[in-house]
Amino acid sequence: METIKRIIAVIDPTKDDQNALARSIDLAKKSGASITAFMTVYDFSYEMTTMLSGDEREAMRKAVLKDRELWLKDLVSPYQNININTQVIWHNRPYEAIINTVINDKYDLVIKGTHQHGALKAVIFTPTDWHLVRKCPTPVLFVKDMAWPAHGNILAAVNAVSENDQHLSLNKRIIKDAQFLCELANAKLNLVNAYPATPVNIAIEIPEFNPGLYNESVKKHHIESTNELASEFNLTSEQCFIEEGLPEDVIPDVAKRLNSELVVIGTVGRTGLSAALVGNTTEHVIDSLDCDVLALKPDGYVSPLAES
Repeated sequence: METIKRIIAVIDPTKDDQNALARSIDLAKKSGASITAFMTVYDFSYEMTTMLSGDEREAMRKAVLKDRELWLKDLVSPYQNININTQVIWHNRPYEAIINTVINDKYDLVIKGTHQHGALKAVIFTPTDWHLVRKCPTPVLFVKDMAWPAHGNILAAVNAVSENDQHLSLNKRIIKDAQFLCELANAKLNLVNAYPATPVNIAIEIPEFNPGLYNESVKKHHIESTNELASEFNLTSEQCFIEEGLPEDVIPDVAKRLNSELVVIGTVGRTGLSAALVGNTTEHVIDSLDCDVLALKPDGYVSPLAES
């Protein structure tokens, strides 16, 4: 994301505050990007109105769309100095409408307001947020209700010791995109890397195992690898935070301590049963953070919607 030319801002008609639109306007002013205020509508009752003919149901659907279009145009009307247009689509799966529009019209960035989801709901009912995290090929910026102050902090979450080529490439993508946003937001960049604690079962099962020595070795490896990665982008060791623990614990903790306005994190777009049962680190982090989150896919990622 060396530039931002086209932004799609997802509008939630059930919310009074349109955080996605506000953040889109802020970024558009700094980057010169155009904005599409995007909204999906769907009412299952119109499909079930068997007393009406197909033409009558279509007329009702068009009436609903026109009403929402007028509401949306009124919402964006105060921003005359921004290149902003509106789009309303009738679709029963908002994430599909968003991703298809992103793919067909080649948007650079999706911005969507988000809120916490209960753990049980996230497992049984996959919200639009998680579908976008897993399947949207374009970076998705999830925004919460907070400002981006000048001279603030942006945190890039990396896995510096991964031996997976895709993960290594994603690390660099994360840092590059974070640096670009730092320039737009006049912010300072920091890196965070979590490393695992010593497995308790190994210490119990193998008497000669030295957990202290093992822990120091793992820590040293992560520190050296993270600092080496940072140096490739002219970042200092003081800008690197390497801490023990799970990413979903470490990243929010470091972000809170630094009062970060944004965390940039990568996701490989896991889908299917493993995603539903095991979850995704990005998803856990999003729900744990009190700041904005930019979720990135690896270069060359192809959305399953594009393949279907």
